[in-house]
This record gives sequence, C-alpha cells and structure tokens, in this order.
Amino acid sequence: MDLTTQELREQIIHPTLEYLDKSGLGAENVLVAIVTQKQSLTSVQQQNSKGLGPFDIDSNTHQTVWDKYLAFHPELASRIRGLASQRAFLEDPHSELATNLCYATAIAWVVYILRPQEIVSSVA
Repeated sequence: MDLTTQELREQIIHPTLEYLDKSGLGAENVLVAIVTQKQSLTSVQQQNSKGLGPFDIDSNTHQTVWDKYLAFHPELASRIRGLASQRAFLEDPHSELATNLCYATAIAWVVYILRPQEIVSSVA
C-alpha cells in the first residue's frame, strides 16, 4: 500500500504532531520534505542505506534520540513510547521505525530537533 504525500501528511504526520503537541504547518512541511527527499534517492543510495522506514532513520540515530534527548524529556518520551506497540518495541525497538508510521514520525521529529541543520541541508 502506497500513501501519497498528502495522505501521509493528513493521516500520519498531522495527527502524530498534534498528539505530541507539536502541530503546525512548518513542522509538517519539514517532515513531508524529509520523506520526499528520502523517496527520491536512487536505488543504489537506497541499497547502501541502513535506515528504516519512510524517514530512513538508522538504529544509531534512533538510540541517540532516546539516550541524548528523550531521556531528559520524560513527558515527550512517554508520549512517543505510547505510540509504539508494546510487544514489538520491547523485542526490537528499531523495527518500530519500519512498521509503525506514527512512531517513526515522532522519532523523525526529534531527529529534526537534535539536528535541524543536517536535515535541512540534506533536503535542500
């Protein structure tokens, strides 16, 4: 099942950001731009990527989000953890990036908070 960019924005990104109390057109635009840029990579670049899900987040970045940011923002961490499936997250938290679009969106938002220049330059 493929989602259009508009469907992704309306059905995944907007509700997730709203749930996190981070809603706004600017935030949505950033996340849509990231997904669009990741989808436009050539197949060779995609094969070399170790990232998961539509935001192409690798396991090291995912771990950094939890260790360097969410560990110090417990309310946001709790909300994001609430998006993850109970069993799968405990068994393999990184798999949530590929199988849970709302969770991946929330983590992508935190990646942007941590590294806005890196994300913006890769999208530009």
